[in-house]
Amino acid sequence: MRTGTDLELFRLTKRYGDTVAVRDLNHLIAAGTYVCLLGPSGCGKSSTLRMIAGHESVSEGAILLDKADISNLPPAGRGTAMMFQSYALFPHLSVRDNVAFSLKMKGVGKAQRHARADELLDLVDMGRYAARLPNQLSGGQQQRVALARALITEPRVLLLDEPLSALDPFLRIRMRTELKRLQRELGITFIHVTHGQDEALALADEVIVMNNAVIEQSGPPRELFNTPRTEFVARFLGGHNVVRQDGRALAIRSDRMQLSREGTEGIAASVFGIEYQGTTVQIILKTPADEELTVVLPERDFFSRPFEIGETANVAWSEADVHALEG
Repeated sequence: MRTGTDLELFRLTKRYGDTVAVRDLNHLIAAGTYVCLLGPSGCGKSSTLRMIAGHESVSEGAILLDKADISNLPPAGRGTAMMFQSYALFPHLSVRDNVAFSLKMKGVGKAQRHARADELLDLVDMGRYAARLPNQLSGGQQQRVALARALITEPRVLLLDEPLSALDPFLRIRMRTELKRLQRELGITFIHVTHGQDEALALADEVIVMNNAVIEQSGPPRELFNTPRTEFVARFLGGHNVVRQDGRALAIRSDRMQLSREGTEGIAASVFGIEYQGTTVQIILKTPADEELTVVLPERDFFSRPFEIGETANVAWSEADVHALEG
């Protein structure tokens, strides 16, 4: 159902000379949702985000917020705020003054802007660090300050450009939880650019998968993972094998395939690699046609009769686990 604060991309296109970075995007982002733009480097996701923010011009089409075209408005007049990948904190300003900076530019008095900055710092659990300089903070703490600085303008849409990429893996998982908590508490739209599949699947209400400047598929994370429409989405999201039978491309989840040493059913393949992944083991196989398949087994099943690299195994699957792809 469309609401007044939905964000709509209408035939949105971005060209850099003869290169088309974003081609004819049409998509409605519902108000109050956490959306992840997901795709490989160069697919157009960051250009899309920067056009929404007003940091890149629109070559064709329009960006509508609250049914109004914001495509030609300056960044400060759009009702959006952007949190940059580098955080871009002012090194000579305290945490409090970094967060309050945009209010200072608007002429808000010192006491009022500091009071509002302190409220936002408390929201991101950084109130006790208000007097510190950015170089006295960890990467995760700097990220929280950058988030508070973006939120102080009370945006209707918060734009995040790979905000977790500079963090170590453990902190990245922790900050995913914090971002989702904040989005739910604030009730505003978050649009988050990432090339991390696990990040998008963990955070998003809706994942928009981009490839070659267009939207390949969009929808809830579980829907995209279980029912990819194209070979690109099946392979990029991971967890699927793509096999061809009778001229059709089929996606089969790696954890739904069976692996055995005996029997004639299925495809005979050679074990090419073994990757231990905590509670599961991923086995990589090569078929006689040099196609690569992956099978994921529970750790206990693998170690009860472990396979060795170079060993031949039979790979089989149930028709119920096969999902036909377009094209």
